[in-house]
Amino acid sequence: MNKEFWKAGHPPTLFAAFFYFDLAFMVWVMLGPLGVQIAQALSLTAAQKGLMVATPVLSGALLRIVMGVLVDHLKPKKAGIIGQVIVLGALGWAWQFGIHSFHQVLLLGVFLGFAGASFAVALPLASRWYPPEHQGTALGIAGAGNSGTVLAALFAPTLAVWYGWENVFGLAMIPLSIAFIVYLLLAKDAPECPPAKSMAEYLAVLKDKDAWWFMFFYSVTFGGFVGLASSLTIYFNTQYGLSAVTAGYFTAACVFAGSMVRPIGGTVADRIGGIRSLTVMYGLAAIFLFLVSFGLSQAWMALLVFVAAMLSLGMGNGAVFQLVPQRFRKEIGVMTGLVGMAGGVGGFFLASSLGYAKQTTGSYQMGFVIFAALAVIALIGLTTVKTRWRTTWGAAHLTAAKI
Repeated sequence: MNKEFWKAGHPPTLFAAFFYFDLAFMVWVMLGPLGVQIAQALSLTAAQKGLMVATPVLSGALLRIVMGVLVDHLKPKKAGIIGQVIVLGALGWAWQFGIHSFHQVLLLGVFLGFAGASFAVALPLASRWYPPEHQGTALGIAGAGNSGTVLAALFAPTLAVWYGWENVFGLAMIPLSIAFIVYLLLAKDAPECPPAKSMAEYLAVLKDKDAWWFMFFYSVTFGGFVGLASSLTIYFNTQYGLSAVTAGYFTAACVFAGSMVRPIGGTVADRIGGIRSLTVMYGLAAIFLFLVSFGLSQAWMALLVFVAAMLSLGMGNGAVFQLVPQRFRKEIGVMTGLVGMAGGVGGFFLASSLGYAKQTTGSYQMGFVIFAALAVIALIGLTTVKTRWRTTWGAAHLTAAKI
């Protein structure tokens, strides 16, 4: 990053988008770090634990479409306000009235999906302020808000031990309220927001095969990231017998790696091209996910491999969103919603399949192997489209960005 980047857009909005996204993600995945205590209190099976941590991910995925529509009709700032108020209300309900059954925790997970849908707000809010040659860096910084998953993994298990897991929902409202105030004060809609589109125009985007490619690519990179972020606390506890707090620390290390490199992934993609960057990341992610599927004998070995996998997936997230604004700049709101939805669906698939695999086979292996295979398929798909992309919308005479 250089002085030219900071002069090109609106840094206060970029910070507000990051901060809102960061704490929203903290709340979105918090059922994962709290999963060990919740599962013990509600006597959940392995499959139920998988579904519990996967429900907010799926809800957030589907709600990203809703928030993407609101972004284009109400502009990003107002859409973000609506989402934050709903999440604060859901946390307040869980704190005051408690969670007493599996169905109630699933219902809470549905409402926490609005926190995950912040993706469809924060990225357009930042993106619309920056020119094409800085999209990877700008969206990498805003998208680094997925580091909020680190906060959840670090603090939620410990706070649950100290104050009880239901009170963690009330405690989470404190930083979330601060983020809400910062957002109100600093966030500003870009002057060149595109006009709202009809539903027919939104659906028209799905007629473009490139939209489906981007959705699939992100379902692997972000799906792998958020699926692991939601599941690893339970995984380390079940697989290696670590305490909830220690498992949370292990998870935080993995998630920190994946979230912190997202801006780097965007910047690298700006410099060498998103296609070249993604090619490397998919190959590495497939190798590491396949390796960890064998159930390494020591927890520290698994930690190292998960960190490597998260580094690959995190940089891949930044690379995908270096490409999306180049291809769909005028439809960035709806495309952020669609691509983000696909990422959440990928996360739901990984998190739920890990729990289901453990219950039916006694091992997590099949869940990891299937997702590693998806990374290989994504690599093959990227190879098939790269020539067309570089000679059409990504051609040098049409954009200053490297594709």
